[in-house]
Amino acid sequence: MTETAAFADVVLPAASFAEKEGTFTATDRRVQRVRKAVEPPGEAWPDFDIIGEISRRMGYEMATVIPAEVMDEVARLTPQYGGISHERLDTGVTLHWPCPDAEHPGTPILHTKFFTRGKGWFCPVHYTPPSELPDSDYPLVLSTGRLLWQYHTGTMTRRSKAIDEIDPYGKVWMSPIDAEKLGILSGNDVVVSTRRGSVDIEAAVTPRIPEGMLWMVFHYAETPTNVLTSSFVDPVSKTPEYKFCAAKVAVK
Repeated sequence: MTETAAFADVVLPAASFAEKEGTFTATDRRVQRVRKAVEPPGEAWPDFDIIGEISRRMGYEMATVIPAEVMDEVARLTPQYGGISHERLDTGVTLHWPCPDAEHPGTPILHTKFFTRGKGWFCPVHYTPPSELPDSDYPLVLSTGRLLWQYHTGTMTRRSKAIDEIDPYGKVWMSPIDAEKLGILSGNDVVVSTRRGSVDIEAAVTPRIPEGMLWMVFHYAETPTNVLTSSFVDPVSKTPEYKFCAAKVAVK
């Protein structure tokens, strides 16, 4: 159960990657075979069985899903996967898309002789300042990021006692110069505020943070950093502006 799943009316137990058959494609375009190593615990099912059962209960009887046949359908419908199949992968061959037919060896490296679109296409853009700049009310810049040993909201990494001992809760990192001005010491309980909300959190003073800046991670539900961040999005990419907003901090 996660903070997100708690909003659901129904939570279905799905098998993990090690509990089902199939493939996944890595960032380097390598298609890798996934083989069941252990049985799913409890009432957990592979996602294709869950989808099939939901469909049946809604009145449409789906055919039994066989992972190898799903890969064959992907190959029929997606030319870049045309030559990839469980049969080939089970021989131990390594295949990267594009792999258009069963005789093709795959393409480990793209663009060795030419680019599909010709020469590189550069699109210069005009600088646009952040949607919210520091001012007298919120004189600091808050940025967010992640720690090496935690992953996203910690649904996996915070289950590890060893990892949790390294850093069991969130902190706001700030520069020694700002900390001295505000009378804040490492370990103090402080309140970080923006125009959207406030978060109670522990201070961590370090010279790695430049003057005028605060830095927080988003791994911990106990210190919900995104209560503070701006909802403004880039007009082209629609990426939220989580890395910059005006903020202030004070001893609690």
